Amino acid sequence: MKIKDLFRDKTVFSFEVFPPKKTSSIDVIYNTLDELSDLKPDFISVTFSAGGSGNGGYACDIASKIKEMGIIPVLHLPCINYTHEEIDATLDEVKKRGIENILALRGDINPDIPPKREFLHASDLITYLKTKGDFDISGACYPECHPDSDTIDEDIDNLKIKVEAGADHLISQLFFDNESFYSFVEKVRAKGINVPIEAGIMPVVNKNMIERMVTTCGASLPQKFVKIMQRYEHDPEALRDAGIAYAINQIVDLAASGVDGIHLYTMNNAYVARKISEAVSGILKHDKA
Repeated sequence: MKIKDLFRDKTVFSFEVFPPKKTSSIDVIYNTLDELSDLKPDFISVTFSAGGSGNGGYACDIASKIKEMGIIPVLHLPCINYTHEEIDATLDEVKKRGIENILALRGDINPDIPPKREFLHASDLITYLKTKGDFDISGACYPECHPDSDTIDEDIDNLKIKVEAGADHLISQLFFDNESFYSFVEKVRAKGINVPIEAGIMPVVNKNMIERMVTTCGASLPQKFVKIMQRYEHDPEALRDAGIAYAINQIVDLAASGVDGIHLYTMNNAYVARKISEAVSGILKHDKA
């Protein structure tokens, strides 16, 4: 099934997982998927190495496992460190496994790995994918501006290029202030970008996670979130529960505001995903008016 068809009459609810390192057993993530599948997400996306970690093979295996569980898999496909031939080889494997949904990404630039430069932007990959089969293609978007863009307007102009190249829907980078997301969506719609946009939500369950993610993606921290971090940073269980509660509150507000979908960055933590899913399941079941 194509992801784009899910948005017609419901608020889509999806998860993201990532493969284990090559030094770890793939059974670990399979056990996590067993727990996540009970929550019946609309789809589960799987991250794919942009070069360096070598987990691309695992990603395809995991996507296949998700499909076997009766859930739609979405395979992340970064392009900055891959050649046309390498992308073709991955697509051959994807087709063989019956995977038809792809999240097309530029991928993070690794300072230790020179980019291949055959695909400089996600839009280049999307254009290429359109010549390679009938894939449903997702794209990424940044509510608080891509780190490589000088302004949000420039970033949205680039996003429009991505959508015009063939992205059927968008998944946002994580954010902690819903007003930033609403402002972003308003600007995007004003630019004539009308594809569905899922809001990316990451429940923060430890201090190291938030510091790492903010450094990586540039998400701003509202004062109420900072207060939570400061009050509970030395109490791991309390911080975990507070992070779950914060994410739930974000989702409730987003759903009430008519968001197209929620994409939960699970960090392979089935406990956290379950707590959030159970709290918002009744809210997300409501059909769109």
